[in-house]
Amino acid sequence: MASPAAPVSEPGSGAFPVLMLVQGDDTRSLSVDHTPFTIGRKADKDLVLTDPRVSRDHAVILSENGEFFVVDQGSKHGTFVNGERVQRARLAPDFRLEFGARDGAFAVFRPQSGGSNTAREFLHQISDMEISTGTGTNDLEKLTLFLEAARKLNTAGVLEEILVTLVETTLRLTGAERGYVFLVEDGKLRLAAGRNASGLPLLDDKTISHSILEDALRSASEFLVSDTTQSHELAARNSIIAYDLRTVLCIPLRKTQVRTEAAPRDAAADVIGALYLDARYTSRDMTSVGHDLLRAIAREAAALVENARLVQAEEAARRYRQELAIAATIQQRLMSVIIPEVPFAILRARNISCKEVGGDFFDAVKTEGDLSVVVSDVAGKGITAALLASTLQGMIYSHLVAGLQLSEMVTAVNQFLCKKHIGERYATLVVVRLHPDGRLEYVNCGHVPPLVISKGNVVRPACSNLPVGLLAEATYESGEVQLSAGDRLVLVTDGVTEAENADGDFFEDQRLQEVAASASFEQIFTAVNEFCAGTPLADDCTLVELEYLS
Repeated sequence: MASPAAPVSEPGSGAFPVLMLVQGDDTRSLSVDHTPFTIGRKADKDLVLTDPRVSRDHAVILSENGEFFVVDQGSKHGTFVNGERVQRARLAPDFRLEFGARDGAFAVFRPQSGGSNTAREFLHQISDMEISTGTGTNDLEKLTLFLEAARKLNTAGVLEEILVTLVETTLRLTGAERGYVFLVEDGKLRLAAGRNASGLPLLDDKTISHSILEDALRSASEFLVSDTTQSHELAARNSIIAYDLRTVLCIPLRKTQVRTEAAPRDAAADVIGALYLDARYTSRDMTSVGHDLLRAIAREAAALVENARLVQAEEAARRYRQELAIAATIQQRLMSVIIPEVPFAILRARNISCKEVGGDFFDAVKTEGDLSVVVSDVAGKGITAALLASTLQGMIYSHLVAGLQLSEMVTAVNQFLCKKHIGERYATLVVVRLHPDGRLEYVNCGHVPPLVISKGNVVRPACSNLPVGLLAEATYESGEVQLSAGDRLVLVTDGVTEAENADGDFFEDQRLQEVAASASFEQIFTAVNEFCAGTPLADDCTLVELEYLS
């Protein structure tokens, strides 16, 4: 059997050593799960550093006889360990590595600080307990104790330690020479933990019987063969011949089964990994611990993996909610509008998002003699719509402040969106410019038509164009309306007209028109709320009212 790949220098401290990369305020951890572990500016490196002072092929991390070394690959600006330039240096926990740039990103090898250290130490104490046959404490009892502790401490951060200790204890129970745990991720097998009988880590799975592993996963069945020479089919397999494997055990790790009356599922679809053991000698003792016990070990390992993945998913969801809350705060601040005061008009506006962040926005800009207002609705919902809405708001605000003609401004926005190739994202918007004499310019880009209310009568200006972001060659025309004292302009997004009640009916344009003809700004919102009667909004709602005084 070929010698195992270079082992981790500190057995028991984890399946693979960790390299923590620090870039400004950001940190991320990389698992050195193979050697050589490559570092450089080229995109195919295991650790890619884009700083121009980093060479394309800068350095590698190697594993030799249980220790790790960093080796410079002839870089121009050098490799540094704890501040000293080196050609080759042995690595120890908390050693600081810098590549070319002394003032840029750096990496810490096997960082010893971390939130899960207490859990790791507890698990290691259990796994290192001395076996005392006199008191009845044996490997099976220790395994039971370990599994109980692992379930209580189970987090994504200690999953590797849990699996390593599980492999070590299983090796002692069975007497096998090597043990591995593989996990299925994105349809492919990943080596999650490996140990030999001496407790040294195994980072390479090239010498195992992959055909048996694949057969076990495909059939969702155990392979427990104590003498491969007695099986003509197994004895002919390449890996068994090449590495003289005589005993092979492979047990799939399955998801927890919940009994239902529904039709049974494909067993292979429930396999999340495999526990693999082998030896170069023929051993009846390896299976003497009993199939039921080995299945129990595999079942517990699968449960631990499932739990850890649930914890990981919950943590990811927590971080997402936290980031969403931050994004909502930022968007609210970016889109907060100070209503400008002008002597010839009064502006009222309100926006209600149906989610934490939304794609609706409005803005108002006072320039040297007029007042401009924009209302927009970005297609879609959530973060992507909010991001585009923030970009659009900034562009439109700057164009309005610069005094561009409305049609020129909308054309520029449309070309920007089309050239960025952002897929199916587009926006409807209406932008108006009110002059002191009551002259109202407007450009409507596929938006809900504005309402002009004059002496109880409602007029819907007809000039309309394509939404922005759909067609780069689109042209945009403006329209004009003359307002008299007391006239009101009402702008809404389709979240108002498409607000639904419990029966699935829409508020609709006609109802909006009837309400707006005689209702005030607040009364329009009240009418929408009464119509919905508690049914949650399915889209963002924006309502803007511009009243011309004289």
